[in-house]
Amino acid sequence: MMKIHEVSRLTGVSIRTLQYYDKIGLLHPADYTDAGYRLYDDAALETLQQILLFRELEFPLKDIREIISSPDFDRSRALEQQIELLKLKKEHIENLIDLAKGIKAMGVKTLKFDAFDTGKIDEYAAQAKASWGTTPAYQEYEEKSKGRTKEDNRKIQQGMMDLFGEFGQIRHTDPASEEAQAMAKKLQDYITEHMYTCTKEILGGLGKMYAGGGDFTKNIDSFGGEGTAAFAAKAIEIYCR
Repeated sequence: MMKIHEVSRLTGVSIRTLQYYDKIGLLHPADYTDAGYRLYDDAALETLQQILLFRELEFPLKDIREIISSPDFDRSRALEQQIELLKLKKEHIENLIDLAKGIKAMGVKTLKFDAFDTGKIDEYAAQAKASWGTTPAYQEYEEKSKGRTKEDNRKIQQGMMDLFGEFGQIRHTDPASEEAQAMAKKLQDYITEHMYTCTKEILGGLGKMYAGGGDFTKNIDSFGGEGTAAFAAKAIEIYCR
């Protein structure tokens, strides 16, 4: 057990902030001393790490509290998604650095603002929040997943990748073609059957995530061929209009 001032020294989080986290129900101490001082165990420190990662990603405290207090919250899955978001944030910062260096070297010859676009980060964050159990879609997924074995889940995931394999076979065609649009509908129906009701709004968000870079894009392209994720995303975008 660590006292609050020890936690503050270890983490750099002020005592006042730790007290505030306790007050709003975000991070409760594991116990108290006889004198009433807060004590934190390893589990509390792990939760604090999650909170700090979310704060680095600029999540509001209210959202963080809802996420980590959800009965469906999975630390491992959340960490994977936090890593992906941090990678996107790193890419965004590197683009800004390159822009600033270019301005310094050559002056403002043209007005370029694409480096300031955080759309990719925002889209992935929205999808990540959905998978952290705060939406009806995820709750429906949890219900449909009850009783499934690891082999069942493996087959479902394989079925998803097989669909992207089919996207890959037509990735050099027009994403607005009848065949490509039929594939987008097929993917939507598959997600609805095995995971959750996949509305066009949800499917559109997934499409953006598929082509947003990182592990999602790499996995899809490794299965269907380079450019599959981007092609599927475009077909989905057209389908969802």
